[in-house]
Amino acid sequence: MSKKVLVLADVRDGELRNVTLESLAAATKVAEGGVVTATVFGSNAKDLVEKLSHHGADQVVLVTDPALDQYTTDAYFQAFKQVIEKVEPDVIFTGHTAVGRDVSPRIAARLGLGLISDCTGLELVDGKMVFTRPIYAGKAFVKKAVREGIVFATIRPNNIPALEADTSRSAVTEELDVQLEKDSLRTLIKDVVRKTSDGVDLSEARVVIAGGRGVKSADGFKPLEELASVLGGAVGASRGACDAEYCDYALQIGQTGKVVTPDLYIACGISGAIQHLAGMSNSKVIVAINKDPEANIFSVADYGIVGDLFEVVPMLTEEFKKVLVEN
Repeated sequence: MSKKVLVLADVRDGELRNVTLESLAAATKVAEGGVVTATVFGSNAKDLVEKLSHHGADQVVLVTDPALDQYTTDAYFQAFKQVIEKVEPDVIFTGHTAVGRDVSPRIAARLGLGLISDCTGLELVDGKMVFTRPIYAGKAFVKKAVREGIVFATIRPNNIPALEADTSRSAVTEELDVQLEKDSLRTLIKDVVRKTSDGVDLSEARVVIAGGRGVKSADGFKPLEELASVLGGAVGASRGACDAEYCDYALQIGQTGKVVTPDLYIACGISGAIQHLAGMSNSKVIVAINKDPEANIFSVADYGIVGDLFEVVPMLTEEFKKVLVEN
């Protein structure tokens, strides 16, 4: 049975985040021939229509109010609610990002919908959508399905592959003039100051090089940054490294930090506390580098290197450079 599916585009610095394309892939799968609609907010929304259509959107609803250029809870809530009322979808997807985690529960509560959050898998069973999501800090997984009514879910980045771009596709576009009650907007964004340097977004990176207390200092992250640069990845950290002020908390991976699921995760000088494992144990390939052969990180690693990270990481960097040059 065909369905109408709505995807909220997640935009950062004027560009679509990869999780939006992954959500479109999920939407195409469950639509079963129905219409996939993407909605994108902000004054540059029109610039993103082509990419959305190439990756699965049949329709794009544009909301170009400049008040939506930067995310605020109240403005996005009002705009998204009006888009949902306009589209009347059977299924709603957002990314499990800071935006999706904040706005989705508010929408679900206001519209009386259930919400399946942090989905890592999706399958169709007897015509029903069955979602897989982690519980108990990633130690177990459950499958959930909505018996009736609108299906509302957030999709964890890097778990559902995006569709290959089809440049022959073009979407029907519609501009929606939403009515924002601007007197009720409690937050006004005047400026955004980023603590982290420009580069690959940690939560969406395909390769993550993470450092723990074993890096010993802020300078100890430099070899990790060089390896991440060679591999086109991002640098992360354990809470221990952040608490020791070796790096900013924006890089923290774990139960109280970011949850990442890259193709390759290299843990450098990380002991493997359970709180850290909760944020990275679902990575596809895990490589652990630690001087302590009994470190808990080796219990989840696919490959382990017992050695000094300040010797091992530069060696890896040089070898990867050679391989990449040859290819």
